[in-house]
Amino acid sequence: MNPNVADILIEALPYIRRFYGMTIVVKYGGHAMVDEQLKADFARDVTLLKFTGLNPVVVHGGGPQINRVLDQMGMQSRFVKGMRLTDEATMDVVEMVLGGKVNKGIVAQVNQQGGKAVGLSGKDGGLIRAKKLHIVYQEDETKPPEIIDPGLVGEVEQIDPNIINTLSRQGFIPVIAPVGAGDSGETYNINADLVASRIAMALSAKRLIFLTDVDGVLNLSGDLISSIDMEDIDRMIKEKAISGGMIPKIEWALEALKNGVEKVHIINGNRRHALLLELFTDKGIGTEVTI
Repeated sequence: MNPNVADILIEALPYIRRFYGMTIVVKYGGHAMVDEQLKADFARDVTLLKFTGLNPVVVHGGGPQINRVLDQMGMQSRFVKGMRLTDEATMDVVEMVLGGKVNKGIVAQVNQQGGKAVGLSGKDGGLIRAKKLHIVYQEDETKPPEIIDPGLVGEVEQIDPNIINTLSRQGFIPVIAPVGAGDSGETYNINADLVASRIAMALSAKRLIFLTDVDGVLNLSGDLISSIDMEDIDRMIKEKAISGGMIPKIEWALEALKNGVEKVHIINGNRRHALLLELFTDKGIGTEVTI
């Protein structure tokens, strides 16, 4: 065996031992869901996590895939504060793409690598109960904020993890599409980062990992910050080092940490085998968020 490969395996051993039997929630999104090599790598990595004694749970996005289908159907995509305005026709497409093509594609790839994945919608087994989200939008600080109704966009009201726990105990890898059901049976489109955070809390997961298209949290000089806590976060938001779409991701990370999750990782899914490098090496590759 190549000595370098042996060193890598030895370095991974204490982490494999530490994480054995633990639940790890992975939010799978970004370019890693589009690039064929990265898709195969992700499926292989998740399968390896299961075989080494961890219990991975995957929550996936699918924005680019939804946009592509909407474009093909001549339907316009509109966003406010990063949220897709979702009428009933758009919701039909969202549910078809997320719960169908995207979800089943991930499941098929994991199973092809020897894993046993099962695809779920948040509507299955009462997994995600949702309610309508209202967006507070203020484009001009001189004017009062506007309350925008985004349609069938929801926020998580409650997670029932029983179906996930049952599948994990039977050796399956749950793969979850981020849609939920309202009290009247209506379907809501929900941000996948939010769903991953809430599922991690409900499962008392030890780790929550966000796969993104950036290396992690960067300082104003563009350098990767390997570890941050609440004090660092407050300072970096004031400095605007943390801004835009990273802010809600960080907020959901902190909420998870305050509710039983031990650590949250933000990593670049464009790196091959990013999951394994973050979990099983001393240095990791992204940003570790703690409180």
